[in-house]
Amino acid sequence: MTEDTAVGTAVDAAVDAAVDAAVDTRPSKIVYVAEATAHGGRDGFVTSQDGQIELKVAMPPELGGDGNGTNPEQLFAAGYSSCFHNALVLVGRRAGYDLTGSTVAAKVGIGPNKQRGYGLAVALSVSLPVLDADIAAKLVDAAHEVCPYSNATRGNIDVTILLG
Repeated sequence: MTEDTAVGTAVDAAVDAAVDAAVDTRPSKIVYVAEATAHGGRDGFVTSQDGQIELKVAMPPELGGDGNGTNPEQLFAAGYSSCFHNALVLVGRRAGYDLTGSTVAAKVGIGPNKQRGYGLAVALSVSLPVLDADIAAKLVDAAHEVCPYSNATRGNIDVTILLG
């Protein structure tokens, strides 16, 4: 077996394991619960139960606000990008790769939907600078099956993943 074949087999096994594990994405056991409270909606502040988060929130100018605070879309982008990156590192490690230098950036868009409400769309930009493009793509696919944010959003909002 050549080195390329062995590498491909290891990545395929990691992807298969991730897909098999993702058939039922509901947790079988809750091991951690995050708790946050909003005060004043989009023009107020948010706090976490443990005191780690105390942030002013404000509507962005594009939605008619002054932008003098963070907003739910920025918080969602931060959470999704860090969670997806962790899933990527996990599947990379399982397949025998070191993903040092990798990054995941998230853009979260908001706009009106056809039901007279609002909807979200996400674009994840993944950088795996030291990996072959085919291997990187397989790891990204596996991470998308493992990541809790991906599992929660699948079928609910558009998520685009850009590998560059």
